[in-house]
Amino acid sequence: MRSALALVIFAAAAVAHDIPNDVTVQAYFKPEGGHALLLVRAPMKAMRDVEFPQRGPGFLDFDRADRFLQDAATLWISDAIRLYEDDALLPKPHLAAVRASLESDRSFSSFEEALAHMSAPKLTNNTAVVWSQTLLDVLFEYPIRSERSNFAIHPALDRLGVRVVTALRFVPPSANGAVRAFEFTADPGLVRLDPRWYQAAARFVEGGFEHILSGTDHLLFLCALVIPFRRFRALIPIVTAFTLAHSITLIASVYNLAPDALWFPPLIETLIAASIVYMALENIVGAANIHRRWVIAFGFGLVHGFGFSFALRETLQFAGSHLLTSLLSFNLGVELGQLLVLALLVPLLELLFRFGLQERMGTILLSAFVAHTGWHWMLDRGDRLMQFRFQWPEFNAVFLVSLLHWLMAVVALAGLVWLVSAMLKGREAIASRKASLRDQQAAASKVD
Repeated sequence: MRSALALVIFAAAAVAHDIPNDVTVQAYFKPEGGHALLLVRAPMKAMRDVEFPQRGPGFLDFDRADRFLQDAATLWISDAIRLYEDDALLPKPHLAAVRASLESDRSFSSFEEALAHMSAPKLTNNTAVVWSQTLLDVLFEYPIRSERSNFAIHPALDRLGVRVVTALRFVPPSANGAVRAFEFTADPGLVRLDPRWYQAAARFVEGGFEHILSGTDHLLFLCALVIPFRRFRALIPIVTAFTLAHSITLIASVYNLAPDALWFPPLIETLIAASIVYMALENIVGAANIHRRWVIAFGFGLVHGFGFSFALRETLQFAGSHLLTSLLSFNLGVELGQLLVLALLVPLLELLFRFGLQERMGTILLSAFVAHTGWHWMLDRGDRLMQFRFQWPEFNAVFLVSLLHWLMAVVALAGLVWLVSAMLKGREAIASRKASLRDQQAAASKVD
């Protein structure tokens, strides 16, 4: 029986040298006085190149493990982390403490508990545990000029496993400062722990620009909008309406004014696909109200704004205290991406219809391709949506207040649409009168 148990334990130890699939790293960073503390906890099974001392049937030899733990802390953690103070790279840290802990240990639930844990008595060989079932806890100290500086970190810990999730907590030096939480997968790049407004703005402009260029469904919707027009002047009210609409719902969603039910994201994704199909079919049939497309663009823009907010949720943690600035910057990045797409798409369509396809036939063929793609997306997303069970909200005072807020928003949006429509009609009437006047003057000059 004992030999069989030992065989199982050794087999588990051998497998542990493989790259683990899922790794979770916990970290705390706190500047205080002339130094900054970085506490890190990572699973020992992720330290693949270190042969930890073992005893018996694969148990970790705590009495001989310190040197190996120090090597693992340097090779796998401190060498992978870069810390910056006011954009200046900090020198290599001092390894203040290192220890092995059980997976059941909960001392990293707060900074204070984790720091106290590092100075508590270490585990001894009285504890029998396989080395791959323990955690590596490390305390690093970095020399800094001031605890009030602006700090940034680049935690390139993605080599610890196939999928590495890092939960980082920034503990500000002031006692009343709120702990700022970050959670990211793989290598997030440079993370500014307390960004200035322009640093947050630059990150979110870049994020919005990249999102619109990588969002196939949004690009296809833009393509469906552009196909019948191909004139920048005619596109101005359409793109403006779409931009205004998705800005409204993007901001509303981030400020928790949108439903938080599980069925809401798949519903929005299905509606986005449906908006593509609708716009493409309208191009094909040549709807009479195509010159009022800005109204349709506004309505679908409200839907797409929720879609943008889903992509923004994970990155809002990098906004620091500049939430609104980051939202507007993300929106600016989206608009810059849209302008780039339009600047490329409009001339390409113009060349295609001038030298390749007859305009009406080209409009039908391109729109049919867009509609076909959107239709398949709509069916696939609709199937996922049907897997969720819709539950009507509880009819109470909170629901009534929320309903009132949404009704007020709908009325305000309807009023905005009416106002813009009236202004456009007024402009069209003035343009029509001017054209009629020019015709009359031209006719009168011919008579003379």
